[in-house]
Amino acid sequence: METVRRLVGEYPVVIFSNRSSSCLSLTVKSVIGSFGANPKVYELDQVPDGPQIQRALQQLGCQENVPAVFIGQRLIGGSKEVNSLLLRNELEPLLREARAIWV
Repeated sequence: METVRRLVGEYPVVIFSNRSSSCLSLTVKSVIGSFGANPKVYELDQVPDGPQIQRALQQLGCQENVPAVFIGQRLIGGSKEVNSLLLRNELEPLLREARAIWV
């Protein structure tokens, strides 16, 4: 759990994905990137402590098979929640508040 907190605290936007080729993860990265944000992405299938991070994310309430998105150190959720924020025009203000984008 401490590892997740530390990693999330280092960047304005952090995405944890459990499969680097996941369509949902690719979509989330694209949506967030379309605002000019540069999220830090941890592909859990490619990092040595990936399984431990995955267990910690599950303890925080993240689902196993979707990306976990943190904006401003706050757990936003997965692709469904990111798309919902996008449709409600709430994603950009969150990114601004987290200082992930400036314009």
